Amino acid sequence: QVQLVESGGGLVQAGGSLRLSCAASGRTGSSYAIGWFRQAPGKEREFVAAIGWIAGRTYYADSVKGRFTISRDNAKNTASLQMTNLKPEDTAVYYCAADFRLPDSRLAQKGRYEYWGQGTQVTVSS
Repeated sequence: QVQLVESGGGLVQAGGSLRLSCAASGRTGSSYAIGWFRQAPGKEREFVAAIGWIAGRTYYADSVKGRFTISRDNAKNTASLQMTNLKPEDTAVYYCAADFRLPDSRLAQKGRYEYWGQGTQVTVSS
């Protein structure tokens, strides 16, 4: 079992920055792929960013490419999502997810992740 806890959400003005963190406990390790997803009210949960477990390659949704950066620290069992130049449309609950040895080709598929955090709210005001 893996437990994930997100933190770092909050209220920020458009153009501002936030850094989300995801702390993992339990059966953790470098063999887990990590993804960030978000869900706005009335919308489906959507892929934001992910980092693979083999080579640490990163992937981003087109809507956040160039503004968000995902990273991981295997020694500390943490992952982060640095968000810059935030826009009101980035407002959502952000979730961290993990799955054991998930192939890079599946990283954007929310149904492939076994473990999820409770989410952290990000609100961007205009």
